[in-house]
Amino acid sequence: MTNLLLATTNRGKLLELQDLLPGFDLRLPQDLDLRLDVAETGDTYAENAALKARAYCLASGLACLADDSGLEVDCLDGQPGLHSARYSPHPNASDADRRALLLANLAAHPRPWLAHFHCTVAVAMPAEPELQMFYADGDCPGEIIPVERGSNGFGYDPIFLLPDLGLTMAELSREQKNRLSHRARAVMAALPVLEKFK
Repeated sequence: MTNLLLATTNRGKLLELQDLLPGFDLRLPQDLDLRLDVAETGDTYAENAALKARAYCLASGLACLADDSGLEVDCLDGQPGLHSARYSPHPNASDADRRALLLANLAAHPRPWLAHFHCTVAVAMPAEPELQMFYADGDCPGEIIPVERGSNGFGYDPIFLLPDLGLTMAELSREQKNRLSHRARAVMAALPVLEKFK
């Protein structure tokens, strides 16, 4: 089974990706006692994902998958976007704090609050003379609702509604999420590249 390092400490992402990547032995940095602090200083999702994938690949010698994702709300000109995880000015803000801030910023705008989740995956492969990088993208359209629903997600999932299903991202089963989410779509788009290195 091929080792694949995930450039995250988020066990929620690990659970999602285990179903999407059978045949890979997924590792988290803490499993390898890796403690890196990679600043996400890029101007795009791809740049941020690449910064993480490259750093963890070089530190571990393993193929590494990193992602950067965000929620883009149409009436807020794409905010919070690239800064979704750092949307609040408070450094210790929780997911609930960020959701509350987003809803407060949307209050003056008429509904529906159309939005989409975007994810870019970067895969770094050890190679000589220089590691190889591959990218894939995924999007999931929906809208923001003012009342939280569901407990199967994290981040903005409880207020992100998929209108065709009438369910929030946090109300989806793991199987549904692994078909529909932005991260799932990006990882599935990257799968042909990953399969070549098994």
